[in-house]
Amino acid sequence: MKISDILHSGRPTMSFEVFPPKTMDSYASVEKATTEIAKLKPDYMSITYGAGGGTSDYTVNIASNILETYGVPVMAHVTCASSTKDKVHGVLSQLKEKHIKNVLALRGDIPADASFPLPNQYKYASELVAEIREGGDFCIGGACYPEGHVEAANQKEDIRHLKEKVDAGCDFLVTQMFFDNNILYSFLYRIREQGITVPVVAGIMPVTNKSQINRICSLSGTCLPARFKAMVDRFGDNPAAMKQAGIAYATEQIIDLISNGVNGIHVYSMNKPEVARAIQENLSEIIK
Repeated sequence: MKISDILHSGRPTMSFEVFPPKTMDSYASVEKATTEIAKLKPDYMSITYGAGGGTSDYTVNIASNILETYGVPVMAHVTCASSTKDKVHGVLSQLKEKHIKNVLALRGDIPADASFPLPNQYKYASELVAEIREGGDFCIGGACYPEGHVEAANQKEDIRHLKEKVDAGCDFLVTQMFFDNNILYSFLYRIREQGITVPVVAGIMPVTNKSQINRICSLSGTCLPARFKAMVDRFGDNPAAMKQAGIAYATEQIIDLISNGVNGIHVYSMNKPEVARAIQENLSEIIK
C-alpha cells in the first residue's frame, strides 16, 4: 500500500521509524526489535539507510521481512551523498523485487573525508527524487525542516529548495524532529503560502535518556523549549523517570498536533519497542 493513500484517508495515522544494524553481528537483535514494533500494527514503518550506504542490504531485508511477515506497509530510506548513482539504482531494483512501494529520498550526510559530489553522484535530493519518479511507480517521501536546514542561509532559501524537491515528485514530506509545536504550525503556514500542498507528517522524537540531548542539538540545531529543558533537568539523572517523562512529553505533543489538524505522526522510536508501545497505548482512543 502506498503511504500517500494512507495519509489521504482523513484520519490520524501513526508510524514508527527503525534503523538497520551496523554489522551482521547485531542483525538478530535489531531484527527482533523491529519485528516487535511491527507487531503493534502501525499504519506504516520506515527503515533508515546507514551512513556510507553500508547497510543498504540490511535496510531492504528488514523492510521486506516487516512487509511479508506482518503485512505492515514499509518505507525504505534511499540516500545519495554516500552512494553512486549505480548503487542507488541497485537498491531501487531490490526494492521493486521485494514489492516495496514507498521510499524516503534523502541527500544524507556528506562524508567528512570525501569529495562531494563526484561525477557519478546526485548532488541534491531533488535530483534523486526526479530520477526515482522517472524510473518506477514508487510513492516518494522527502524530508523537511521546520526550523530550517542547518546548511541553508535562511528559512526562505530552505523553503525554496523544498519547493524544488516537491516539484520534482515528492508525494509527501516528513519533518525533522522538533519539540515546540508552534514551530511546526508556523512552518506549515509558510510552506502553504509558497504553494507546497502535499501532506506533511510530523516527526516526533521521544527523548528517553539524557545522553540523547547533546546529539540531537549537535546534529539538527533543534530549539529546546523551557519546559522541555526543565523536564531534563529534573529527571535526566533518573533513567526510569526520564523515560516516563519523555514518553509523556511526546504524547502531549502528538495530542496537540492531532487536535490542530496535523493527522500524520511519525515517531522516531530508535528501535525501542517498549517506547513505541507506550506511546501507542497512551493514544489508543485517539488513533484507531
